[in-house]
Amino acid sequence: MTNLTRRKFIKRGVLASIGLVILDSLWFEKYVIDWNYFDISKSEKDKIKIIQISDLHFDQLRYFHKSIAKKINTINPDLIFITGDSIDQTEKLKPLNEFLKLIDNSIKKYAITGNWEYWGNVNLTELKNIYSNNNCELLINENRTISIKNREISIIGIDDFVGGNADFSKAVENLKETETNIVLSHCPEHRDIITKQKGNLIIDLVLSGHTHGGQITFLGIVPFKPQGSGKYLKGWYKESEPKMYISKGIGTSILPIRFGARAEMVEMEI
Repeated sequence: MTNLTRRKFIKRGVLASIGLVILDSLWFEKYVIDWNYFDISKSEKDKIKIIQISDLHFDQLRYFHKSIAKKINTINPDLIFITGDSIDQTEKLKPLNEFLKLIDNSIKKYAITGNWEYWGNVNLTELKNIYSNNNCELLINENRTISIKNREISIIGIDDFVGGNADFSKAVENLKETETNIVLSHCPEHRDIITKQKGNLIIDLVLSGHTHGGQITFLGIVPFKPQGSGKYLKGWYKESEPKMYISKGIGTSILPIRFGARAEMVEMEI
């Protein structure tokens, strides 16, 4: 009887553990967002607050999307950067638009393409219009210079490295010389090319996504990284210039689960 009780106890423990893993991967790591804050400013004066949104993989407007928008409005950043893979079908433009409309329209936003915008044959003209209606510019191998808080910032948006035609040289054509240069590049592997092509240009920050932090990891082991990840996975890479941050992103692709790679929003002061 004691052995049977012990056996039942072990069985129930195993089943409970499996249940927790399933709950974690299907719900917690997908929908309970990890908000990470970094201060990389060079001065205490005139700091610019930015938020990075990456890899939304939008299918429908959910409660956690509304929570994200609400928190963004509370933080009230100076700039929002959307670093690719927002949608994978033109039909999903409507829920993406619903999400963007929840964010204060006065906040200036810049977006780039990811591989799924191309693999899903998303109508980029319609995507650009949706972004534009929400005070967001889609940059495809282009740059913009803006003035905020007595500072000039240049934003360089690169087309996707895997699905599109990433062209850093084209993206920096007629780039105005400013004190701060930020590059948006969906696939982190493209940083290696940027490093070779940037010449004397000082890049303060590269923002990437794409990897989902591995999306499914086991004890630090990452069974799969998508093409375009290169040697990179998540978080900061500062061992050489330009420094890069890779967001784990919000959504999922291929499999609708996350494990060991919790969904992430990024807030920075630069």
